[in-house]
Amino acid sequence: MILDAARLAFANLFAAETRAVFWKVIGLTLLALVALWFAVRELFVWLALPWFDTLMPGTPEWAGWLTFIVGIFASLGLALALALLLAPVTALIAGFFLDDVAEVIETRDYPDGAPGKPLPLVAAMTGSAKFLGVVILGNIVALLLLLVPGVNLIAFFLVNGYLLGREFFEFAAMRYRPPAEARLFRVKHRSTVFLAGLVLAAFLTVPLLNLLTPLFAAGMMVHLHKRLSARDPGFSPQKAAVGA
Repeated sequence: MILDAARLAFANLFAAETRAVFWKVIGLTLLALVALWFAVRELFVWLALPWFDTLMPGTPEWAGWLTFIVGIFASLGLALALALLLAPVTALIAGFFLDDVAEVIETRDYPDGAPGKPLPLVAAMTGSAKFLGVVILGNIVALLLLLVPGVNLIAFFLVNGYLLGREFFEFAAMRYRPPAEARLFRVKHRSTVFLAGLVLAAFLTVPLLNLLTPLFAAGMMVHLHKRLSARDPGFSPQKAAVGA
């Protein structure tokens, strides 16, 4: 079930119906990074140049070379920072297009099923911000655990697998269920959702392709929710709340 959902979600990334979403996410991400580059560069110039003037009054001959060298290191540092921000920025932007991916899958692959309801704008923005926080938090924890030999890789998969699985499954479930019921449905099927999250964590490790993690995850969890709902048609929120 999980691997089949992943296969379908991966194929959906490059389908004609979702190609527009794909280019929107990539284009807006690049625009955001370019804007961020210029903003941070101007901030550095604004803060650094007065400091150089104070430190080196009279502008000695070697000051130009020092400014040039510092500028090179600053540019390299900024480029590294933008590289680290690439995934979070993509995640934030892609969060606004997850419902588009879900609607394509519902219309094409489940034409006889009841269509899901797109999340309200506030809920979509909140979900996008939550996912951004998940990505940052998960990778900070994994980065800290890199210092612990033998634990780092396992920690990366466990942390990201849990967080990604939880957030994206609840996103898919909330298209069909109230938020509280969606959470209880996820809790009832927590083992399956966690294993699916591990697949998402593995996808997150693939360079460049990992920029599409939100779109892949949204599609995969829509398929997974559909299959779990068909397997568990008698789900009762009341009984689930007692067992949660």
